[in-house]
Amino acid sequence: MKRAFDIIGACLGLLLLLPFFVFVALLVKWDSAGPVFYKQERIGRQFRPFVIYKFRTMRQSSEHEGRLVTVGKDPRITRIGSLLRQTKVDETPQLLNILRGDMSFVGPRPEVRRFVERFSTDYEEILKVRPGITDLASLKYRDEAALLGRALDPDEEYVNRVLPDKINLAKEYIRHSSFVFDLKLIIRTLLKVFDCKMSA
Repeated sequence: MKRAFDIIGACLGLLLLLPFFVFVALLVKWDSAGPVFYKQERIGRQFRPFVIYKFRTMRQSSEHEGRLVTVGKDPRITRIGSLLRQTKVDETPQLLNILRGDMSFVGPRPEVRRFVERFSTDYEEILKVRPGITDLASLKYRDEAALLGRALDPDEEYVNRVLPDKINLAKEYIRHSSFVFDLKLIIRTLLKVFDCKMSA
C-alpha cells in the first residue's frame, strides 16, 4: 500500500506542481549562475547509492567551500535559496526520487556516504526501509541550520549530537511504522510548512 501511495502521490504532485516548478526554476536561474537542480549522492535502502534532487539554494560549487553542514545564515546560500529552504520548496524535486523508487514520502532522511559509513551498524537497521522526504527527525530539526549556527563547532555538534539523535528517531519511526503513522507525519509536516509560510 505504501509504495502505491508513493507512486500515485508523486505522479499527482509532479503534474499539479509542474507550472510552479517552472516558476521556481526561473527564480533560481535569475538569482545566481549555475544549474537549477542540486544533485548529490545519498545512501538509500540496502545501502544502495542514489542521486537526490533539490532546487539549488547555494552558489555554484559551494559544496566544496566551507563546512560540511549548513549553519545559520550561511553566506553560500542565495537570496532565493534562503526562501526555498525556509518553506522547504527546495525539497519538492524529490518527488522524482519517489517516482524512481529511491525514496518514499515518509522515511528516515537519507544521509551522505561519510556519515552512513561512520554509523554503519545503526544504518544496517535504518536502511532496511526507503529513506523519505519527511520523518520524525525532519520535524524536530526543522530549524537545524539555526541550531548548528549557535554551536561553537557546528560540524562536531552535528556528528556527535544531532546525527545520533536523528538515528534514534529513525529507529523509533521504524518501530512505529504504519500507513496511518505515515499519514500523521505528512499532516504534521504540512502544518509546519504552512505555519512557516504564514509567519514569513
